[in-house]
Amino acid sequence: MKNLFEQSRSHWVRYDRYELKTAADGKRYITPTKDAKPDVYNPMKEMPGMVLDALNVGMLMMGRRKDVDVETAILEFVTKYGLLGLMTALPTTPSFMDYEAVYLPKNHFIKAETMETEDYLALFYPFEQLDMVKKGVESDWTVSNDRTMIALTMTFADEPMAKTMSFQREYAEPYDWIAQQLKDWAFTLTTSILYYHDYDSIDEGTRSLYRKAMAAFGGIAPSYHIELLEKPTIYWDFHSLLLGIQMMFSFMLVDEARPLRLCKHCQKVFMSSRANAVFCSARCKNQYNVYKSRGKQKEQDGDENA
Repeated sequence: MKNLFEQSRSHWVRYDRYELKTAADGKRYITPTKDAKPDVYNPMKEMPGMVLDALNVGMLMMGRRKDVDVETAILEFVTKYGLLGLMTALPTTPSFMDYEAVYLPKNHFIKAETMETEDYLALFYPFEQLDMVKKGVESDWTVSNDRTMIALTMTFADEPMAKTMSFQREYAEPYDWIAQQLKDWAFTLTTSILYYHDYDSIDEGTRSLYRKAMAAFGGIAPSYHIELLEKPTIYWDFHSLLLGIQMMFSFMLVDEARPLRLCKHCQKVFMSSRANAVFCSARCKNQYNVYKSRGKQKEQDGDENA
């Protein structure tokens, strides 16, 4: 699976500092700070750690942790890997700037099936609009005088315009959308785990509900091309971090050699080296056994004092 993750030349941008900002309408966004510095990297080389981090942030929300803990975890995730690229992930194509309008399949965040390009872009630039003119299928975008932004734009000159636009400092993503996506991934994992764990104790109706929940997982697949190297090789072309994570999560979810598991003690998501592993570490195993032993001792003491 390691080779699969590395077979991608799609790069992404992460900034060294992000912040939570509230727009005029009261909606909260995550965006790079004004003086944040960008870093270009290949996210596929940081899999599967990125998938595990995304799932574990989602598990915090599944466990109903305090909002401040969730916010801190989400900001840490974004700082480590960058924003999800929702602007290019949601439409039917990341090259939507080449069309007269933006076309959207069903998703959790936008109900409209089509949107005017300017209206769609406004969802991701709530604080400062880009200098962009749209006329039919033609788009004219003027990059700011910031040398760093100009260099960043030139680096991704061969990529879809929208992807390059999403790397600008002005770009922002709704906090609730990011949180919901991370929670959805965690829900998908727990659905898969519980389905097989509880299979013999649940009725067919409940099993059907599990299967329907899992069938809803999916989305637009990333594109790919084949290069003739030592042998024909597939290279994935990811135009959003979201699709990259979702696809790699899908491969990990069906990987029998190193299955995804929830630690029996701390509920952390981990990749197991064997099918029957239930703890993410020896420390968690030892702590679980200690707590279990103490619980039994309390029960015995209670029986003796009864």
